[in-house]
Amino acid sequence: MESINKRAIVIGGSLAGLFSGTLLRSIGWQVDIYERSTHDLDSRGGGIVLQADVVTALKKAGIATENLGVDALERYYLQKNGQIEKMAMRQTLTSWNILYRSMRRHFSDAHYHQGKVLAQVQSKGTKVTATFVDGSCETADLLIGADGPTSTVRQQLLPTYEPQYAGYVAYRGLVDEADLEPEAAKIFTERFVFYDFPNSHILAYVIPGENESLVPGKRRFNWVWYVNYDEKTELAHILTDKNGKPRKYSVPPEMMSPTVEEAMRHYADGVLAVPFKKLIAATKAPFVQSILDLTVPQMAFDNVALIGDAAFIPRPHTAAGTSKAAANAISLVQALVHHNHDVTNALQAWESNQLSYGMKLWNHGRSVGDRSQFSYGKNRIAG
Repeated sequence: MESINKRAIVIGGSLAGLFSGTLLRSIGWQVDIYERSTHDLDSRGGGIVLQADVVTALKKAGIATENLGVDALERYYLQKNGQIEKMAMRQTLTSWNILYRSMRRHFSDAHYHQGKVLAQVQSKGTKVTATFVDGSCETADLLIGADGPTSTVRQQLLPTYEPQYAGYVAYRGLVDEADLEPEAAKIFTERFVFYDFPNSHILAYVIPGENESLVPGKRRFNWVWYVNYDEKTELAHILTDKNGKPRKYSVPPEMMSPTVEEAMRHYADGVLAVPFKKLIAATKAPFVQSILDLTVPQMAFDNVALIGDAAFIPRPHTAAGTSKAAANAISLVQALVHHNHDVTNALQAWESNQLSYGMKLWNHGRSVGDRSQFSYGKNRIAG
């Protein structure tokens, strides 16, 4: 694609930023991505349900879409009495790592800048300037805030809009196939498995393993368990890491407090179906994330756009957080092409549908989550 002498700055080098960066390059833009972390992000996250918008975004960016994940052929709903309710449903299950690496390999190292912490965004006429904490400045025709729930771009543009705690957390973990006993492994392999009980549910599925392996026996089980905790009396304890450091929204693998981890494992033994008890027992480094709600009234600001979790955070029950970031980016490049790369007009045309899409997903996720977690009040049942 021939360059059209337009430049974009993308703040945030995770999936939303890479969707934006690779797609903008595919329509001839010069793009630089600025990521606050000083190291590669490919050790983060767990499983992702592969949705059509993600595949479309990768294809438009010229990235291979074969061998992205593991196919689950059906769903199992485990019952308390040991029986299993089965439902045929084919889904492809991938991982955060495989999507990140696929796009990162496709994006030049020379234009992916790590350890760059944004300080300020300033629009002037048709240009926008990003100033970083290290004192450096970059100017472009378009700036995209793809810097997630704690977005610095959003905090500057919409200072009163912050993610709100939804009333529960997700404990998560990954288990190598070889580390789970065969009887339990058989239940979780090639299917999406759920166990629901009052005010909670847990799910698991197989995802690619280390080095993106899809070879049976070399893959991983990914599990997510939603548990209610009171914001005032319990949440701070759950989000304090093993070094005693309070975390804002999540505690990563190998950083959970031993007290929190031990209590989680004890609770699992008391309330979960046997296969899930075995799955959690086999997990070496669980992690925990607050479930958050965020909506915004605006995503376009002259020549600045907010996308992904910097704008709307749908609860994970929608399985649409990653695909929403992809859809935001696809729609943005389509609008730029349609408006002959006039940024202000393109963003105005782009914004309306993306706001309504974000709101629709947010409402759906909140409805599903509240029904699962709060049908019997706000507390969790005793283990």
